[in-house]
Amino acid sequence: MERYKGFTLIELMIAVAVVSILAAIAYPSYQDHLRKSRRAEAQSVLMNIGTRQQQRLLDTRNYAATAASLAITVPPQVTPYYMIDIAAPASTPPSFTATATPQGGQTADKCGTLGIDHTGTKTAVKSGSAQTGCW
Repeated sequence: MERYKGFTLIELMIAVAVVSILAAIAYPSYQDHLRKSRRAEAQSVLMNIGTRQQQRLLDTRNYAATAASLAITVPPQVTPYYMIDIAAPASTPPSFTATATPQGGQTADKCGTLGIDHTGTKTAVKSGSAQTGCW
C-alpha cells in the first residue's frame, strides 16, 4: 500500500497553535517597544525645546511661547502620538513649561504626559500621579 505525502490536519493545527501562542507573547512586547521609541522621540523634542529656550533667555531675556518662534518644527513621526505645548507666561522671573501629551495609541504608555521646565526639571505624569523611570 502506498503512503500519502504531506501534512495531516492535526499536524497543521498544532503548527497554527504554536504560531498563535508565540504571536500572543511577541505582539504586546512589540507594541511596548514602539511606545518606548515614540516616547524617546518626544523626549528629544522636549530637550531641544529646553535648550533653545535657554539660549533665547540669554539672547532676549524672555522665553518663547511657541515652538515656531524657536524655529523648531515637531517631526512628523512625533505629531500623531504626542501634542507638544509650550507655556511661557509673562512673569518675573521668566519661566516656561514644555509638555508632550500622548494621544492615540500612545495613551497606553506607562509614562503619560512628559514635561520639562525652565529649571530643567523633567516630569512624567499619568492619571494625576508622577511616574518614575520615564526619563
